[in-house]
Amino acid sequence: MSDDGQIPRAARREVDERSEQTAEERAARERAAQDYAAREQTAEEDAVREQTAEEYAVRDRAAQEQAAQGQPPQNQAVRDQAVGEQAPPEDAAREQAVPESAGGDTGLSPEPRPWYAKPPARVLVVALTIAGLTYALMFFRSLQDIVAPVFLALNFYIVVYPLQKYLTRLKIPRAIGACVSVVLVLCMIVGFFGLTAWSLAELVILIPSYGEQLVSMYQNALAFLSDIGVTSSVLQEQFQQFNVRSIIDAVYPLLTNVSMVAGLLTTVVMAVFFVAMDSMGIDRRMRMLLDVKPTLSASLGGFASGVRRYWIVATIFGLIVALLDVIALSIIGVPLIWVWGVLAFLTNYIPNIGFVIGLVPPALLALVDGGWQSAVWVVVAYSVLNFVIQAIIQPKFTGESVGVTPLVSFLSLLFWVWILGWLGALLALPATLLLKALLIDADPKARWVNIILASDPDTANARMKTDAQAPASAAN
Repeated sequence: MSDDGQIPRAARREVDERSEQTAEERAARERAAQDYAAREQTAEEDAVREQTAEEYAVRDRAAQEQAAQGQPPQNQAVRDQAVGEQAPPEDAAREQAVPESAGGDTGLSPEPRPWYAKPPARVLVVALTIAGLTYALMFFRSLQDIVAPVFLALNFYIVVYPLQKYLTRLKIPRAIGACVSVVLVLCMIVGFFGLTAWSLAELVILIPSYGEQLVSMYQNALAFLSDIGVTSSVLQEQFQQFNVRSIIDAVYPLLTNVSMVAGLLTTVVMAVFFVAMDSMGIDRRMRMLLDVKPTLSASLGGFASGVRRYWIVATIFGLIVALLDVIALSIIGVPLIWVWGVLAFLTNYIPNIGFVIGLVPPALLALVDGGWQSAVWVVVAYSVLNFVIQAIIQPKFTGESVGVTPLVSFLSLLFWVWILGWLGALLALPATLLLKALLIDADPKARWVNIILASDPDTANARMKTDAQAPASAAN
C-alpha cells in the first residue's frame, strides 16, 4: 500500500521538475530572441542612418555645385520631401545648430539679417567713442576745482610716504606716523603758497616806483613803431590804455581773492587728511592687489616711485637753479633778486615753458632799471644756467621713470592746463605718469607705446622685451 502511494508522488515530482526546466528554457529562448531582435533593429537603424547620411552628403555636394554654377540651390525642405525620408536625430540636431540663415555646411545662401542684428559700422563706433571721451573730458574739466587740489595733495603725500613707512618699521604706531606725514605735507603746502603770495606782494609794491620808466618805455616803443611804418590806430589805442595801474589791477586780485585761496587750501588740507587715513592700510591693499592684478600693482608702484623721484629731483634742482639765478642777478644788479629766485624755483616745476615764465619778469625789470645791456645779460645768464642744469644734468637723475619726449611733455602741459586749470601746469607730468601707469604699463599688450613716449626708446624697448620673456621663463 505504501509502495502504491509513493509511485504517484514520484511521478508528480518528476513532472514538476520537467515543467520547471521547460519554463527556464522558454525564458532563455525568449531572452535570446529579444536580444537578437534588438541587434537586428540596431543594425537596421545604423544602415538607414549611414544611407541617409550618404544621401545628404550627395545632395549637399549637388547644391554646392549648383551654387558654384550660379543656380539657386534647392530648398532643404523640398529636397527632404522629394527623397521621402526624415533626417535622423543627429542630422536634425546638426541642422538645428547651424540654421539655414547662417549658411553652415548645407550649401544654402545666408538670408539677410535685419538692421538691428547687424554689427555697427566702424565709423559709428569711432564716432561714439570720440563723443563719449569728449563728454567725459568736459565733465572732468567741470570738476577741476576739486580734482586738481586732491591730486596735488596726493602727490605731496606720495613724496612723504617713505617717512611714514620708516616710522612704522621703528615700531611707532601707524596713526602717529600718519600724523607726522600730514604735518610735513601741510608745511610743504603752506611754504608753497606762502612763497607765491610773498613774491606777488613784493612785485605789487615795487611796480609803482618804476612808473616813469615804464611810461618812457612805451613811448619809445610807439616812436620805434612809427619809424618802421606801424601807425595803426588800433595799436595806438592799445598802447594808450597801458599804464602802471593796469598792471597792479591785474595782480592785486590774486592777493585779495581770499575766498578762492581759502577754498583751495581747505580742499587740499581735507584731501591730505583722508589720504593719510587710507595710507595706514595701503601696504596690505597693494599686497592683495598683487595677487589679483600683478601688472596693475607693479604699474601703480612704478607711478608712485616715478612721481616721488620727479618731485624730489625737481625740488633739488629748482633750489640750485634759483640760487644760481640769484647770484647772477646780484652781479648784474637787478632789483628784487630773492623774488626772482623764488619765481625761478616755482617755475622749475612747469615743464618746457617754466624757464620762459621765470625769465621774462626779471629781464623786463632789468631793461627798465639798467637798460638793454642788463636785460641781455639776464637772458644770457638764465639761458646758460637753465639749459645746462635742466636739459643736461637733471634728466640723468630723473631717469626713465619720468623721462618723456619734449613733444609729449609740451602736449601734456597744454592738455592738463585745459583740464585742471592753472594747477595743471604743476601737475602735468605727474598726471601724465598716472595715465601712463593705468593705460599702458598695466596692459602688457600696450607697452609698445612706451617706445613712442619715452625719451630713451632703447631702454623702453629692452624693458618691453624683458617683460615679454618673464612669463615664459616663469612657466619653464
